[in-house]
Amino acid sequence: MLKNYRASSCTTVLAGKLATLNGATLISRNEDGSDTLNPQRFVVIKPEDQPRDYKAVISGCEIKLPDDPQRYTSIPDANTSNGIWAAAGINSSNVAMSATETITTNPRIQGIDPYDEGGIGEEDLVTVTLPYIKSAREGVQRLGDLLTTYGTYEPNGIAFSDHDEVWWLESIGGHHWAAVRIPDDAYVVAPNRMNIDAFDFDSDDTMCSEDLETLINENHLNPDFEGYNLRHIFGSSSIKDTIYNNPRAWYGQKFFTPETEFEYDIMDQDLPFICHANRKISVEDVKFVLSSHFENTEFDPYGTTNTEAEKHLIRPIGLNRNMNTHILEIRNDVPEELAGIHWMGMGANTFNYVVPFYANVEDTPAAFRDTTTEYDPTKYYWLSATCGLLGDNDFQRNVDAFRNSELATFSKFHEIQNATDAEGASADLLAVNQKLSDVAMEAQTALLGQMVISGSKHMILKFSFAD
Repeated sequence: MLKNYRASSCTTVLAGKLATLNGATLISRNEDGSDTLNPQRFVVIKPEDQPRDYKAVISGCEIKLPDDPQRYTSIPDANTSNGIWAAAGINSSNVAMSATETITTNPRIQGIDPYDEGGIGEEDLVTVTLPYIKSAREGVQRLGDLLTTYGTYEPNGIAFSDHDEVWWLESIGGHHWAAVRIPDDAYVVAPNRMNIDAFDFDSDDTMCSEDLETLINENHLNPDFEGYNLRHIFGSSSIKDTIYNNPRAWYGQKFFTPETEFEYDIMDQDLPFICHANRKISVEDVKFVLSSHFENTEFDPYGTTNTEAEKHLIRPIGLNRNMNTHILEIRNDVPEELAGIHWMGMGANTFNYVVPFYANVEDTPAAFRDTTTEYDPTKYYWLSATCGLLGDNDFQRNVDAFRNSELATFSKFHEIQNATDAEGASADLLAVNQKLSDVAMEAQTALLGQMVISGSKHMILKFSFAD
């Protein structure tokens, strides 16, 4: 049995460059864990700090890494006893990677290609892949080769992007994989299930293990009469999917493409993988979906007219187990030095901000970099976690304060971005990122103060007489 394994469950949103408001590619994800808080850090890994002889903590897998790594941003756990868990980042070639979305599988593929307990997993993938790739397509090929060579002990979905392309890769069994290029005008909402549906083995916009089609055919894995639907072939389609996974895809698709609400049921096992929005997608849209909890439906845990059973039937996207939220934006309307934006949020998404840090830097602000496992509200993770806890305990009283604050804070972020982009390649990005960090800390602190002041008037420990 694998030891020191940390289960993780997430939600991913992807968008091609023609699907976004500003022509950027977007890959994003909530990294979710268990109910126990897991403090996160936002750091830059320089080439001299990148390991050459990598050894996984969980599996013991050893990999000799190339001697020419690039600099990249990373979001490791503050507690590295279970490994790095880098989560996501943008490298100096403006290639982004997010790993991973834990997905589902079935016993038919596991019986043919069992998991490899000595292989690689979520703990390792960003660290052994992102520093060595110059395009999203290269990222798919490198990670695919690593999965084939070393195997994996778990099923995962991984996103890559560059200026032009967005790719989504899913591991299959212990040593197989498949990947799809997301069309430029499309978006994807991917929960914790096998997500790829229709797959064309002869397309330039797909890649996979060399023998994947043969494996399917020779082992009688395809349940469909025509075509190849990888979700049908390798996925789970379980009762758990109907309440844990499918509704998250349904809600995201309902938000981006409202007309789909009338085509699919919230528990539908065949919600489409590739979707097209009824408008161009903004970062604010993505943050809303990643923070959402089935607002304006009977399944909202914060609802006031629904039953307790309805409130707890469906797994929301934004919840207490959000550890970090990242939106990785590779822009096409600015100089190369300013193109990569690593939007960074920490803690439960219902009461946090995502901060647009420029990725082309040698360091990150201390409030995001120096998180420890000890409670410290001078660090953004812990400050956000405090707001999330107080906000959750009195949501209706606090939500308007947050929404007003988020509007003002997003506006300030865009103001700083606009000024920096106008300055061009000569901008001092370290100083800009520090300013962005200061704005986020000030806004989160002010929000916490509003919650405390407002909530103190409604404490149970009070009395109606006063002298």
